[in-house]
Amino acid sequence: MKWVLVDKFDNIAHTVDLNAEYTDKEAQRYFVNLKQIPYENFTQLWKVMTETEYKRLEVHNETIKEYEEFGSWLDVEKS
Repeated sequence: MKWVLVDKFDNIAHTVDLNAEYTDKEAQRYFVNLKQIPYENFTQLWKVMTETEYKRLEVHNETIKEYEEFGSWLDVEKS
């Protein structure tokens, strides 16, 4: 399964293909060891997710950006 290390701006910093048995916590531990920083600092800077989760996040963020482009004029007042 592919795991991605994502910064706070939702950009992929690192990708790794780990065994399918790895859990979220184990994958996170892998990246903490890779970065060699304390866990508390790691969680403030990075997110660990599967590649599939990241793709869903990208689609969600694009949808929000499209909504923001149209602005509030799409909201119809109820009378």
